[in-house]
Amino acid sequence: MNVPAEKVRRQIESLFTAWGMDAGQVRTAAEVMVETDLSGVDSHGVSMLMDYESSKQNGKLNLKAVPRIVRENAVTALIDADAGLGHPASVMAMSLAIDKARKASVGVVTVRNSHHFGAAGYYAAMAAKAGLLGMVTSATRTMAVVPTRAKTSLLGTNPIAFAAPAKRNAPFLLDMATSSAANGKVKVYGLNGRKLPAGWVLDDAGQPVTDPDAAWDILYHSKKGGLTPLGGTAEMSSHKGYGLALMAHILGGTLAGASFSPVRVKTQKPSDPKGRSRTTWTKSSTCCTARRRSTRRSRCWCRAIRKPPRARSG
Repeated sequence: MNVPAEKVRRQIESLFTAWGMDAGQVRTAAEVMVETDLSGVDSHGVSMLMDYESSKQNGKLNLKAVPRIVRENAVTALIDADAGLGHPASVMAMSLAIDKARKASVGVVTVRNSHHFGAAGYYAAMAAKAGLLGMVTSATRTMAVVPTRAKTSLLGTNPIAFAAPAKRNAPFLLDMATSSAANGKVKVYGLNGRKLPAGWVLDDAGQPVTDPDAAWDILYHSKKGGLTPLGGTAEMSSHKGYGLALMAHILGGTLAGASFSPVRVKTQKPSDPKGRSRTTWTKSSTCCTARRRSTRRSRCWCRAIRKPPRARSG
């Protein structure tokens, strides 16, 4: 069923307003969520409302949060999200990183003490729209990914997003989990009554789980198994996804001062916020090459990647 985007936006804004959130943060969160759905990432938009409601009911979501800059210099900054939704703090972070990059050719801003922030690609795209390179990495609270050759989950889905402007062409945008799929994808398959692709989720015996409800139970309850790293199996080089997940955690978590989830879950109190963290990066193309030359090269690779002949399906 298709629903007009503006209707969804109004519903989100009405709900967050009823929760008592600041009007500016309501508009920002709704904008990110709607644009995420419109971009086709339906696992990270309006479908997350149920999870946000659960965090609110459990007292872990600060509805009166006021993100603030803890410290900064000419090219870096640290923002504390005050245990609120991650969208407002992340927009604030990328906006600040863009300002710094325009002045000093590079900007790196980290966010700590935050809840879910939607799709990482939304924030990387902000930089590309400003004519800059943008990169976002994030650590996650939920341990859902089983390291290569292991049997229990230890890592988060730890996304990486990168965007680059391409002049007259649409910006290049990469937005990916470092696991075979994100948790939200499993939920969406369940909502649509579809079986999971074999290889997304494994049980503790290393066998594929294709039933989305059984997979959801593994991810959030039994913890006997989990998502596979990008690559799926050791034979298909899942160690690369494993390594990328750790890199994303170091850049998006450790750099922001966040603890590692396997350690945190042993010490966290029930009333403590989930404490997700992330890092946004922007870089001016003039920092490494002339803008005109960079733009010309962007047009060249845009044309080149459209030329390979398509493989026949089936």
